[in-house]
Amino acid sequence: MLIGDLQLSDQGAALAFASGCQFESKNRVARLRGARQDCDCGYQSTTAAGDTMAGGRNIMPEAQAAPISVASRFRGDEERWAAVVNRDHAAAGEFVYCVRTTGVYCRPGCAARLPRREHVCFHASPEDAENSGFRPCRRCLPNGPALAERHARAVAAACRLVETAEDLPDLDALAQAAGMSRFHFHRVFKAATGCTPRAYAAAHRADRAREALRASRTVTDAIYDSGFNSSGRFYAASPEMLGMAPATFRRGGAGETIRFAIGECSLGSVLVAATARGVCAILLGDDPAALARELEDRFPRAELVGGDRDFESLVARVVGFVEFPALGLDLPLDIRGTTFQRRIWQALQDIPAGTTASYRAIADRVGSPKAARAVARACASNPLAVAIPCHRVVRNDGTLGGYRWGVERKRVLLDREAFSER
Repeated sequence: MLIGDLQLSDQGAALAFASGCQFESKNRVARLRGARQDCDCGYQSTTAAGDTMAGGRNIMPEAQAAPISVASRFRGDEERWAAVVNRDHAAAGEFVYCVRTTGVYCRPGCAARLPRREHVCFHASPEDAENSGFRPCRRCLPNGPALAERHARAVAAACRLVETAEDLPDLDALAQAAGMSRFHFHRVFKAATGCTPRAYAAAHRADRAREALRASRTVTDAIYDSGFNSSGRFYAASPEMLGMAPATFRRGGAGETIRFAIGECSLGSVLVAATARGVCAILLGDDPAALARELEDRFPRAELVGGDRDFESLVARVVGFVEFPALGLDLPLDIRGTTFQRRIWQALQDIPAGTTASYRAIADRVGSPKAARAVARACASNPLAVAIPCHRVVRNDGTLGGYRWGVERKRVLLDREAFSER
């Protein structure tokens, strides 16, 4: 993991990152190190739907619209004073304001008490202010890195500490290393990464466990190489980390038995597959043979066994739910995915039947507001149709968007759920 590398691009992050909180760590920390957000400084950015964003609202693109530079917004003293009054962080780095009565200069977004207008003058840079006899504010530190950058550096350092420590450090140790209180550090870390320090540490240890199982000679060696202090804790955590027993994971899934059966419904063919822990796949399609091949590709080394009569009743329950959503679907699930995918899929299961949510709304719910595209990728990777209702996620403008098993199936599922909730 390369959380300390703050030059990470947005696009490869979710794929390069085995767990979702890690993805957000790298992605959001990288953005924090960048400059201000477009919507804060007046620049109109284009959304995926082709509309533009201004102040958080969707508006139609204008033929003659041109970006407004930050420097032009704060060219005059009155505009600068308005930024000070509003504590506009978009103005950070464009100017500093000086208070004649105290001899101190501050950033525009400083949280200190607001001075009177007649006591304030402006300078283009900290150097100009200091040459005029003013000293830097000890609260906002205008002659040092911006607060967001300091927080990004502290979070990156904490992530590197987690990654390199033999024993996972606790919250107090991480906060002390960052020079913050434990409560303040917890808030800063979660705001920057989208997950708590504990969740990040657990995800990193799960990555180490997977790597150790592939590289170590025995499972016992892998337990201690990945940072676990006891085999009991490792085996207790392995179902969530690996989705299977450690020895089975080490063999690449060989020896695992998966039962499956294929039924028919009004949407086409339905394949249902399950392990001893629960249903691991619900696939929709037009060709039963293609669904069986997809299951083989997903579990290439597992033993696939046709379901018996009792198992076929499980398929009947899934078909019944597809036809009549009001029946509900309460099945034990064997959910396998990265930490980030599992967070998204859990959020999808919380969407009530008959309603929808946008990709952006789901990203907000999991604490990763900039990860709408990663949410869409997690929906596209969902192996459990209808059980994990990714069909309830739509575009920001309310249109259906894509669906792994076909947009028309998505439309029918939503219509049936809306009708059953009336």
